[in-house]
Amino acid sequence: MEIAFVKMEGAGNDYIYVDAIAAPFPIERAPAAARVWSDRHFGIGADGLILLLPSREAPVRMAMWNADGTRGAMCGNGLRCIAKLAYDHQHVRAAQFAIETDTGLRAVELKLTDSEVRSVVADMGSVRSFGAEIEIAVAGRQIRCIRGDAGNPHAVVFLKGGLDVFPVAEIGFAMQALPQFVGGVNVEFVEVQSETSLRQRTFERGSGETLACGTGAAVATVVALQRGLLRGPEVHVALRGGTLIVRQTATTLVIEGPVNTVYRGLVALPESH
Repeated sequence: MEIAFVKMEGAGNDYIYVDAIAAPFPIERAPAAARVWSDRHFGIGADGLILLLPSREAPVRMAMWNADGTRGAMCGNGLRCIAKLAYDHQHVRAAQFAIETDTGLRAVELKLTDSEVRSVVADMGSVRSFGAEIEIAVAGRQIRCIRGDAGNPHAVVFLKGGLDVFPVAEIGFAMQALPQFVGGVNVEFVEVQSETSLRQRTFERGSGETLACGTGAAVATVVALQRGLLRGPEVHVALRGGTLIVRQTATTLVIEGPVNTVYRGLVALPESH
């Protein structure tokens, strides 16, 4: 069985997208498909799999799986990319609409140039910082972090230099097994650049280090604002794959950044196991 897919990226955060409105997709086989297709040597290569599905609450629904096949609750860059996919495939025609996610409805706004979606603004909903800094022993180091949530769990680690050479993969992977983070955690390693800018690397649970993380950028911004390290209402977060703008509004927090279709193709659906 061959499946039509679209590979897309938002600031380097790349996923395999399947339009399951245009053609039915056996969702029970999504975990196996995510594992096989996401492999960067023997598959398509991606941070995971995202399905575009019908919804009773919004024009479309998003469902995602990490590269290891585990179910993900929310992905900011995935949300931005699937908004472009829904528009490109003519499931929506408005520039502003809502998408159903596992964490609730999220508003998106398409930024078009010559009828092409070049960037997308996405509502992150409730983004929280749990305030208190905790110290943990991990991989032979003492790490201080602040926990947060954006529909998925995060831990923010502030560094004073050395971000480019910091062992993100080693420390991030080791933190997944700690009792403080039951079910795993997305870890943001952050340097404050100015009162309105951050640099960030992210280890995503289920996927490893990724070139960008939208929810992570949002949580890192909220934590930094609460600690007085930044001034809003707009913060630029430089990630390995590009820059996201995190903006405070009267009622919520949004992220804005580029979206891009990399290529389209057909791929065999692996057996579920």
